Amino acid sequence: MQEYFRNYRPLLMGNHWMVTADHPLAVQAAGSILDQGGNAVEALVLANLVMAMVNPHMCGLGGDLFALVYRAESRQLRALDAAGYAPGQASLDTFAEMGLQMIPATGIHSCTVPGALAGWQALLDEYGSLGLDTLIGRVIGYARDGFPAYPALLDSIVKKRKLLADSQTAASIFLAGGQPPKIGQLIKQPALAKSLALIADQGPETFYRGVLGEELVRHSDELGGFFSLEDLADYRVIWKQPLTAAYRGFTLATQPPPSQGLALLLQARILDQIDVSALRPGSADLVHLMVEAKKQAFAERDAHICDPGFHSVPLDALLGSEKTLELRDRIAALAGEQPCRYRFARGGEDTVYMMAVDAGGNAAVLIQSIFQEFGSCVMVPRTGMLLHNRGRGFSLNPHHPCRLEPRKRPYHTLHPLMVLEGDQPCLLLGTPGGDGQTQTNMQLLVNLIDFEADVQGAVDAPRWRSMPDGELLLENRFPETTLHRLSDKGHNLRQLPDFSPLMGSAQAIRIDRQQRLLAGGADGRRMGYGLGR
Repeated sequence: MQEYFRNYRPLLMGNHWMVTADHPLAVQAAGSILDQGGNAVEALVLANLVMAMVNPHMCGLGGDLFALVYRAESRQLRALDAAGYAPGQASLDTFAEMGLQMIPATGIHSCTVPGALAGWQALLDEYGSLGLDTLIGRVIGYARDGFPAYPALLDSIVKKRKLLADSQTAASIFLAGGQPPKIGQLIKQPALAKSLALIADQGPETFYRGVLGEELVRHSDELGGFFSLEDLADYRVIWKQPLTAAYRGFTLATQPPPSQGLALLLQARILDQIDVSALRPGSADLVHLMVEAKKQAFAERDAHICDPGFHSVPLDALLGSEKTLELRDRIAALAGEQPCRYRFARGGEDTVYMMAVDAGGNAAVLIQSIFQEFGSCVMVPRTGMLLHNRGRGFSLNPHHPCRLEPRKRPYHTLHPLMVLEGDQPCLLLGTPGGDGQTQTNMQLLVNLIDFEADVQGAVDAPRWRSMPDGELLLENRFPETTLHRLSDKGHNLRQLPDFSPLMGSAQAIRIDRQQRLLAGGADGRRMGYGLGR
């Protein structure tokens, strides 16, 4: 077990604060806030703003976000839903008139109203003393003066080169001179810098009720889209109670629908009925059990998750004991006995995750995304804003609860996660990775709770991912015996490199109140880093 949970990166420890995020510049910025006495929410909003500048293919002003925030003084945990909804003119009929049988992968018709700006403002209104203008002032230089291009970004630019070239505005930034930048070359975003300056001066209202929103609607009209000024002006974030379920005496707290957080809790409820700790870490029996539990959870996810404002989701029944035992008993002895089809569009690997605990004991986790690489690949002229393609979470099947409807929020892969002991968080964790998010999070939970790994060891441990076509991806650090036995159980295996980016970018912070100790772990599979004091 010790070798399986070998730390490939050092365990971070601190007594005052801890932060992790998906880019070192974001961690550095958030740490400066925490070191100056700022709180966890302020630190994460700043970290997210940095990543919106230097991870433009993954997140930004044109995306959505979800967050969980714990206030130590009141011991209150709340969930923020800053997901956008479909334009008021978008409907099954309007899409049918265009001859569409599914939501396009890119383009203006894959877009919903972006919620990130409203989400950042809502977080600061509720928990911050620093204003959005102050935080923007710390990051605007990354847009105005540029940041060095790095390999993962360049890979995404090359992958989406043709689509980016179709947008004159996007091409001027990411394909200057008709070519992708070289590693280390500065990427400057002057239009985005001007938009940030305007937001710092006038607030998010300049997007939802001002000139930036007018630019979006104008461009939407040019492209035959459905956005209106009223769609932007009427948008509001929603504060919710987290969705919770028990696991090994702890409480798992995540985002309720339209997030896929339910799928994680369903996996946890199934595994909570089984003595997982009696199985060996990395063994075929454990991997098979978890993969088959995931299949059962995903079938329920695909059947039910939608915007609860339009269609009731039977959460109590789905998470109840009777359903849990039913799903447990359905777990197949062989992989081929249970299909692995997904209804929802794949994607969402291009997301950023971050978490923080401050000196006052407040804790927050935040996840933000434009869904797929460069989102819709639509950049609004004169704003530098890339729009997400989160509309792909809708179905055009008129009988599905997640069917496209005006002003409806789509299904979201994004789900932040905390583990509570009593009414206080003891673990923060999460990852980007689309459909892989709940799978990685469940592996982390088993590593941390059932096998008592430290947070960096839990993050570094070999990882698997079950794909929609039934293929099972495994990093090549699993034992040969595991691979042979999984193959015998009917799994279609594909091995990946040691630390594959396809396995997400996991992060975790453990809070030990008895020892007044914070321990952090961040994933080297992408650009995860951490910092503590």
